[in-house]
Amino acid sequence: MRILFMGTPDFAVVSLQRLVEDGHNICGVFTQPDKPRNRNKVTFSPVKEYALSQGIRVYQPLKMRDGEALRIVQELAPDLIVVVAYGRLLPEEILNAPKYGCINVHASLLPKYRGAAPINWAILNGEKETGVAIQYMVKELDAGDVIRTAVTPIDPEEDAPSLWARLAELGAEALSATIPTLENGTAVRIPQDHAAHTYASMLSREMSPIDWTRSCAEIRNQVRGLIPWPCATTQLDGNNFKVFRTEVGHTTDKAPGTILAADKRGIEVACGDGKSLLITELQAEGGKRMAAAAYLLGHTIHF
Repeated sequence: MRILFMGTPDFAVVSLQRLVEDGHNICGVFTQPDKPRNRNKVTFSPVKEYALSQGIRVYQPLKMRDGEALRIVQELAPDLIVVVAYGRLLPEEILNAPKYGCINVHASLLPKYRGAAPINWAILNGEKETGVAIQYMVKELDAGDVIRTAVTPIDPEEDAPSLWARLAELGAEALSATIPTLENGTAVRIPQDHAAHTYASMLSREMSPIDWTRSCAEIRNQVRGLIPWPCATTQLDGNNFKVFRTEVGHTTDKAPGTILAADKRGIEVACGDGKSLLITELQAEGGKRMAAAAYLLGHTIHF
């Protein structure tokens, strides 16, 4: 099938690579404009890097509604547009242009977690399972009919990057299985229950500070769900830390936020539900990410 692909991050590369491996004709790739990243050095998006390595022509429109993007789509004349974490809303003229329409690989079980950060919010909210949905795209954000879903459990130790990687593979597999059904007319259209939808808003630094009056489980979800950015943060003994990995500690009657121990196991802190949390991996302000035990070899935490 002649496909125009739209995507930007590593998550999207997995689906694009699968389309190439499946033998589809990728007539072009839309991706976000190049941006300064590492110390203001302009770098290509992961999708652009992969597309160029495969000799696929790349387009980076600054706007989607000024007519130029539509002109490119009409010139490329794709049978299908596949969108995976592109980061732009498409106008109706583009949505309606291809023969088979536009489909999206979304990293949640729609209608749950429409929006920008479904993987993170599934962890933040302590969900036991998540998955991917292949949906027809409509004007409203993530509100189109669902063609296919794939479900996976969330491991209680899994953080956002590891779940991100698994869902990227799951999404590529579901996409690969969906395209033949579009071609042979067997693709289903399952309307979403719009009344049951939830929204996964963009993450922000305001979500970072750990409130130790919350439960141990809630804080662990916060730590896992905010990696790699903005990361859960806390101040202990006057020092600021990003927290990357934790373990459940012990029952305690100490006030929330009290440091109970700082030893080779890590830094143990009382939570609001009568349990403690053991911080095992962290990053001190201005330092590198490391095991808490390694940090404590050169620093003292009073308790």
